[in-house]
Amino acid sequence: MQKDIYISIIVPVSKINDYIKEAITYYEKLSFRNFELIILPDEAEHIELSDNLNIRMISSGKVGPAEKRDLGAQYAEGEILAFTDDDAYPDSEWLTRIAEIFQNQDIAAIGGPAVTPKSDSFWKRISGHIFASYLMSGPYRKRYIKNGKVHEDYDLPSVNLIVRKSIFKEVGGFDSTFYPGEDTKLCLDIKKKGYQIIYHPDVIVYHHRRNLFPKHFQQIANYALHRGYFVKKYPETSRRIAYFMPSMFLIGLIIGGILSIFSPLIRWIYFSAIALYFLLNLIFNFKINLLEYFWTVLGTFLSHMTYGLFFIVGLFLKELKR
Repeated sequence: MQKDIYISIIVPVSKINDYIKEAITYYEKLSFRNFELIILPDEAEHIELSDNLNIRMISSGKVGPAEKRDLGAQYAEGEILAFTDDDAYPDSEWLTRIAEIFQNQDIAAIGGPAVTPKSDSFWKRISGHIFASYLMSGPYRKRYIKNGKVHEDYDLPSVNLIVRKSIFKEVGGFDSTFYPGEDTKLCLDIKKKGYQIIYHPDVIVYHHRRNLFPKHFQQIANYALHRGYFVKKYPETSRRIAYFMPSMFLIGLIIGGILSIFSPLIRWIYFSAIALYFLLNLIFNFKINLLEYFWTVLGTFLSHMTYGLFFIVGLFLKELKR
């Protein structure tokens, strides 16, 4: 029965902030009540805790999110570990759906979309639009919108990643060597053991984005750097054509621009390809608000350039340092 499942929600945070205070109000509204909330700041801080929730604050010291999550798992009393971030909050049916899905004992882990809240500021909404664009994220846009079908997956982000505690322990938890990328490594370890990871579009959290300038592009660069490095180190789940495409586009822009100087035919092909790209950009990023539309189109192009460059850098790194 669902009521027999006990879930531990684990949230790493550097220090108590307005986001985690906001999130607590949403944890209070969860329809499934058989859970605990474990918050892991660097140092103990006072916060007005809800009488309606079982909340534990555990000081972790100044360590990374992966170490915080591993520490939270050690203290967790639930057989299900629900990992999310301090700047995210759950849909009211989040745990209800998780409990239902985990009735299937063959499932080791579950993930779902992290949707941009409508309340986010203008520049954060633009970041959300970019991530949710098919031109930017391709099949991975399911991570940012309520879309897609239930299916077996291989790589889900830790902002909305739920794992059986027994299996989490079996694979050794998160690999703190990487951030970001610790979730990619955990999912790979789970798959190597032969377990199922399921994407479910109705397992929803809402994730505040970063401002477009500069934090969105810093995040894109970091993602790309790690993915480029992971192509070499963990090719099982990272050596996929979709991850190479922004770099191919960037290289094509540079080489095509040079060659177009010497050939009218190449020049025509080159500018036609650029025109097609921006046409697709316009189509895939159409927004009702024209100002958001403009910045989403421009931001998608700049995100492709950023990802393409840092993915190449990651490919050539001998060692990836945190």
